[in-house]
Amino acid sequence: MLSATTKYYRVFFVIPIAVLLFLSSCKKDKFTDIPTGQALSFSNDSIVFDTVFTTIGSITKQLKVYNNSANKVLIKSIELAGGEASAYRLNIDGVAALKIEDIELDGGDSLYIFIKVLIDPNNINSPFVVSDQLRFNTDLNFQIISLVAWGQNANYIIANQNIPGLPPFRIVAPENSKVQWKSTRPYLIYGHAVVDSGAVLQIDKGAKIHFHNNSGLWVYKGGSIKVNGTLEDPVIFAGDRLDEDYRDLPGQWDRILINEGSVNNEINYAIIKNGFIGIQAETLDNPMGNSLILKNTRISNMSGVGILARNYQIAASNNLVTNCGNYLLSLTMGGKYSFIHSTFANYWTSTVRQTPSLYLNNYLKDEEGNISVHEFEASFGNCIIDGRENDELLIDFVNASNPILKFDHNSLKTQLNILNDDRFIQCITNPDSLFFDLQNLNFQLRNLSPAIDKGSTFIATQAPFDILGIQRTENPDLGVFEFKIQN
Repeated sequence: MLSATTKYYRVFFVIPIAVLLFLSSCKKDKFTDIPTGQALSFSNDSIVFDTVFTTIGSITKQLKVYNNSANKVLIKSIELAGGEASAYRLNIDGVAALKIEDIELDGGDSLYIFIKVLIDPNNINSPFVVSDQLRFNTDLNFQIISLVAWGQNANYIIANQNIPGLPPFRIVAPENSKVQWKSTRPYLIYGHAVVDSGAVLQIDKGAKIHFHNNSGLWVYKGGSIKVNGTLEDPVIFAGDRLDEDYRDLPGQWDRILINEGSVNNEINYAIIKNGFIGIQAETLDNPMGNSLILKNTRISNMSGVGILARNYQIAASNNLVTNCGNYLLSLTMGGKYSFIHSTFANYWTSTVRQTPSLYLNNYLKDEEGNISVHEFEASFGNCIIDGRENDELLIDFVNASNPILKFDHNSLKTQLNILNDDRFIQCITNPDSLFFDLQNLNFQLRNLSPAIDKGSTFIATQAPFDILGIQRTENPDLGVFEFKIQN
């Protein structure tokens, strides 16, 4: 049982001598004679935090302290070496303090210490180490637990406008301006960062964009975004918690929302993960005749949808979209779409999924049940559409608009009868063992995968290198990866 020394008042009474003699003969609690070796043991020999943004607190980590002896130990003090100047904060068995004294820990008992870190900003661009020590004093014995965190300064974008019906936002690229986001420091967004009409936001290779809960990036109608990642230095869009517990947690932020643009929106070599919707591309008023050009991009672990399009135009190649709570790709309300050499594989396990990987729709039904039909044109070439469900393809058309749809050299997980359907050209259905290692989310092709050498050479010339830079112009494989032998 743990107790901390506190001030209290004693009340003295006159006690008979016989009682005093009796009490003096009683055996007192025995405290361990502290040896020069270890007196206490610990669940960890150090506490290490992953990268923590300055001014934002970390997750809470815990340290368990054990008294493995049979006798009670008096811990004279537990304290942070850095004292008041320390970036770390403690809660010692329910007591928030930088230092606590005279703690009695019974034999075989233990106590918990909870640790957080809050790092002040400075002028350093790259991650820097913030360290301290947690010191334990048991008479002649001193023991130390190292505390280590990586601090990261950031460019903070905090919403400053609230309009009813809209999420809180801040305009980061004013009307008709050009704004460049560099890779020097990460960007941390609270609310929605807005690219206004006529503005262009250019994001340099290697930039890291982090979003707080319910935050996102909104490219308003007439605005444009240019994401210029490379194979070696992709642009990353993710949540703002970098601790290991959050590394694969979906739904940490909202979405990238792109309306009709004044020029083509372009995203190349981006990693978009752990949000609600990866990319939502939709026309607010009237199409402007421009596309979202999406290349070499990985979208994964979204709690809602990977790519959601509404009456938009998308030209996409070499994209990997995996593991989302609903659709991987939802093309609705018409539009014009082209996807080549892309892999859509939905092996989501966080919740029960009841939607297919790919959903195609050419109409809108309003609250009163009225249907408006839109022109729809989509083609898929040398793609893979796969997942856990028996049917990962849902085509939901109202034929009044004569929708145009073509699947040319694809691998499809579907129960549709495609044998006599001229929309499907040399497609394989429901193959087994496509990928190298689903358990570890490695969607490269395995040896003897049915997708090897099944692609169209003509389609491959439109994307002659796969997402890893491997040439594919001869006997191309289906999907985003050209097969290579893996260890």
